[in-house]
Amino acid sequence: MLDTVTLSYRSSMMTQSDIAASTEGRGRRIARFGLILFYAIAGVGHLIFTDAMVRIVPGWVPQPRLVVLATGMAELAGAAALLSVRTRRAAGWALAAYALCVWPANVQHAIIDLGSGRGLPIAYHAPRLLLQPLIIWWALWASGAVPPRRRAAQP
Repeated sequence: MLDTVTLSYRSSMMTQSDIAASTEGRGRRIARFGLILFYAIAGVGHLIFTDAMVRIVPGWVPQPRLVVLATGMAELAGAAALLSVRTRRAAGWALAAYALCVWPANVQHAIIDLGSGRGLPIAYHAPRLLLQPLIIWWALWASGAVPPRRRAAQP
């Protein structure tokens, strides 16, 4: 009886962060911190190498410089939001949607480079384009937006 009361008291004193940390696995935490690093570096890259990024924005996108700067800020905001338990799941959904939305720029980059013969080779672009669905899944899984698969009970 005392153990039940103690456990109940302790669980009521746990913060949301404590609860999240106790229910997620080590692999998911590592994946999340990798994702934070990935998007933080990408966001800084958009802000530092803006002119290079503008060159790969598809022609139908209005105000490409503003879009590149805004996407860099979005990547940094997403990375920061992954740090908080309160915003983590929303950040996962937002970063997954973001990865889907920037896919056309990645395709445009491949077309430019491969069409001119002076850019990065197919060995760079093919994996980048093929890994985009994995990046989308990574954002959803690492953020906890997609719950872990439950193992079936064994008889």
